Amino acid sequence: MIYLPTIKQLQYLVALHRTGHFGRAAEACHVSQSTLSAGIRELETLLDSVLVERNRRVVRFTPLGERVVERAWHLLAEAEAIAELARAAGRPLAGELRLGVIPTIAPFLLPRLLPRLRAAWPELRLYLREEQSDQACALLARGELDCVLLALPWACGDVESETLFADPIRLAFHPDDLPAAPAEIDPETLPQDRLLLLEDGHCLKDHALAACGRAGLRAESAVLGTSLHTLVQMVENRIGCTFLPQLAVDSGILAGTSVETRPLRSPRASREIALVWRATSPRAPEFRLLAAEFRKAAAGDTASDA
Repeated sequence: MIYLPTIKQLQYLVALHRTGHFGRAAEACHVSQSTLSAGIRELETLLDSVLVERNRRVVRFTPLGERVVERAWHLLAEAEAIAELARAAGRPLAGELRLGVIPTIAPFLLPRLLPRLRAAWPELRLYLREEQSDQACALLARGELDCVLLALPWACGDVESETLFADPIRLAFHPDDLPAAPAEIDPETLPQDRLLLLEDGHCLKDHALAACGRAGLRAESAVLGTSLHTLVQMVENRIGCTFLPQLAVDSGILAGTSVETRPLRSPRASREIALVWRATSPRAPEFRLLAAEFRKAAAGDTASDA
C-alpha cells in the first residue's frame, strides 16, 4: 500500500520554501513551529528522503526537495480549485479573492474601482498584492493569487483575460527641454542619452520601448527609475524625458509640476489594461463579472472627465 502525502504536509513544505524560515512558515500556516517542523519530518519519513537541509542559520532544500515543492504548488492549486468550485456554485463574488496589481496600475486605477466594487459586492473580501508583472504571473500560476490586473501584451503563462480598456502611452518632458514640442512626438527624435525608463521588471518599460520601435533605446545610457512618481520628479528637475501611461496622467500624477505630455506617433503607443486568471480556474465566471464591474467603473470615470 502506498501512503500519500497529505495536503497539510505539502502546505507546510511550500510555506517553508516560500519564506525560507521555519518560524515565518509556521506563522503563515497558523500553527506552531514545532507542528510545522514535525509535519515536514513526517513527509520526509513517508517519502524516505531528505527534502530540507537544516542548520541554525539557513534552510536549504535538496534537489529532490525543490522538485517536490514544484509539484506541490500545482497539487495545492488544484485542491484549492476543488474547494472554489463548490463555493462558486453558491453566491458569486462572495468570500475571499486575492487580486494582484502591478505598480503602474495600482495607485491610479484602484481608487476609482474599489468603492464601486464594495458597493456592488459587499460580501467580497478583497485582498490586494502589488507586484511587478513577472512575479505577479508567477504567484498566479502557483495559486497564491486568484487573478491579476495586468498590462498587455505580456507573457503570463496559461491564462484567460478580459480587456478593460486601452491605455495610451505618452511622452513626458519639461517644457524648457522641448520648447516647441509638436502635437505628436516622433519616437525617432527622442534623445537616447536623456531617456528615463522604469527599471527592469516593469512591463511599462517594454511597452514604451515597443512603442518607439528603436532597439537603440535599450542602451545602457538610459537612466532607470523605481517608480513613475520618481521618473516624474526626475523630469521636473530636467534630468531627461520619460514615458507615462494616460491612466497615470488622468489620475493627477503631474499635479504641482511643470511637466507636460504629448502622444507618441506610433501605432504601438498603447497598452491594454486587463484582468487575467488561470485558464483552469473554476472561478472564471466570477472574474468576468469582476472585469465587467471594473470596465463600467473605468468607462464612467472617462465619461465624467469629458
